[in-house]
Amino acid sequence: MITLNGSKKIGIAVFISGKGSNFKSLYKFSKKKNSKFKINLVLSNNINAGGLKFARKRKIKNEIINYKNINLAENKILYILKKNNIQLICLAGFMRILSKKFLKKFKGSVLNIHPSLLPRYKGLNTHIKVIQNRDKYSGCTVHYVNSKLDSGKIILQKKVRVYKRDNPKSLAKRVLSQEHILYPKALNKILINT
Repeated sequence: MITLNGSKKIGIAVFISGKGSNFKSLYKFSKKKNSKFKINLVLSNNINAGGLKFARKRKIKNEIINYKNINLAENKILYILKKNNIQLICLAGFMRILSKKFLKKFKGSVLNIHPSLLPRYKGLNTHIKVIQNRDKYSGCTVHYVNSKLDSGKIILQKKVRVYKRDNPKSLAKRVLSQEHILYPKALNKILINT
């Protein structure tokens, strides 16, 4: 359960595996006056994740989790989250699926951003599927995470037009630029309504 303390911003954790471009857009937004959150922790399963460098430069607490043993990894994550009083997790290109057990034990909310208009194209290779199926629109979705892949309650979506000249790479680029706008907006939306 998320508890907001008057005008105080809620501390969130962002989980990343790569460049962390969505993490960076969340960070930039968190610095705005109207933001309801601040990033207290960045966690990654990848020691070489580009987003970690960004976090360190900005003196944001960061942790690298070894995922060789899922049970140990998730227990360690739960301990770190509790220690840092994290009530909300934002998955931002985190290439690990959180177990049912983890989601049950974590008492806050978990959000994810997915590069398609869910419920269409859950999982990977969404842009390839969109192009192959000649869809007129693609987009991105911010949703709550539950125990089923990309199936949690939708918070916000943004449509992106697919052009005839598009390939998976060009489409991915345009969808990603919309993700950077949508994720902070969705996060702020749920915190305002808390």
